[in-house]
Amino acid sequence: MSRKFVLRAAAITAASALVCVGAANSASAHVTVSSPDAKPGGYAKLVFRVPSESDTASTTKLVVSLPKDRPFSSVGAQVKDGWKVVKTTEKLPAPVKVGDVTLTEAITTVTWTAAAGGVPPNDFDEFALSVGRIAEGVDSLNFPAVQTYSDGEVVKWEEIAKDGADKPEHPAPSLKLTTAITPVAATTDAEDEGGTDTLARVLGGAGLVLGLIGLSLGLRAGRGKATS
Repeated sequence: MSRKFVLRAAAITAASALVCVGAANSASAHVTVSSPDAKPGGYAKLVFRVPSESDTASTTKLVVSLPKDRPFSSVGAQVKDGWKVVKTTEKLPAPVKVGDVTLTEAITTVTWTAAAGGVPPNDFDEFALSVGRIAEGVDSLNFPAVQTYSDGEVVKWEEIAKDGADKPEHPAPSLKLTTAITPVAATTDAEDEGGTDTLARVLGGAGLVLGLIGLSLGLRAGRGKATS
């Protein structure tokens, strides 16, 4: 293999790595939401990660919209030094039953506004909510958000991703809900593990037999040479 070929291959690999890193940075620059404990019928902590995608401006305001068709009966906002938080209550188009409570109004937006500074350029911060109960029968929730910068720029993260379509440029923060593992699923996993263990034993035994056969043939060959 020539030195020229090796250098060219190394250059191609390095360029590919840079492209992958750039794509990862671009994907992680969106406003996103995550939760360590969100599941239907329960209470949860929602964490919104907000990056400042600017070299010169800071994020000074974040407005998060909560689902009106699946409203929360309670919403608690994280208290953050240097930020003012306001929860806006709105009358619902129609009463919604959440657990044992029927809601006619609910908190529909939460706004964090920086008293000074904000999220510096090319940095990020996290904003948390404690919400509940989460409606039954849903597997995901969307939280459209509006991000405002110190230079006046406003970015709306409110496009809903559709199945089979390209990922939107400004997707709304979306949260996938977890579900409890049922005994049936646990039993299936145990059976799978048992089947895998049995297969491993069979293959191991077959390998041992083949090894013994090979050893026997080797010994016979050696004896044949010694006799001759």
